[in-house]
Amino acid sequence: MRITYKGDYALKIILDLARHFSNTPVNIRDIAKRADIPVKFSEQILLELKRGGFVQSKRGKIGGYRLSRPPSQIKLGDVVRFIDGPIEPIACLRRGYVGCNDIKVCFFRGIWQQVANSISKIIDNITFEELVKKADKIGSSITYQI
Repeated sequence: MRITYKGDYALKIILDLARHFSNTPVNIRDIAKRADIPVKFSEQILLELKRGGFVQSKRGKIGGYRLSRPPSQIKLGDVVRFIDGPIEPIACLRRGYVGCNDIKVCFFRGIWQQVANSISKIIDNITFEELVKKADKIGSSITYQI
């Protein structure tokens, strides 16, 4: 499993919107600037996050994006899986995988499953509300690395 640039940027965008959570939409240029992401790429990611139900958009002069639900209701794991897919550190953990003759007796498959379960347990128990609190403790010099 690897978090892609797109996944990393999506997390940065959600974190930025969580830090500025309100009923007022946030301008995409402001989001992109604070998260240090090109505006065009931010637009693409925000459209995908909108399709996933994470954000809402408003058109017009005072338009922009906002979270579709409170940061306390958005888990890190939900965003990671939506953008980058399931947590599978090795191919044989994929549903329906048939590329290995040893899959039923493989010692390592069980270890990789434990790794996937551990990662899932961590990211499924972290909300963006918690991440905002951590970010606020660090201050404005946050780099958005998770």
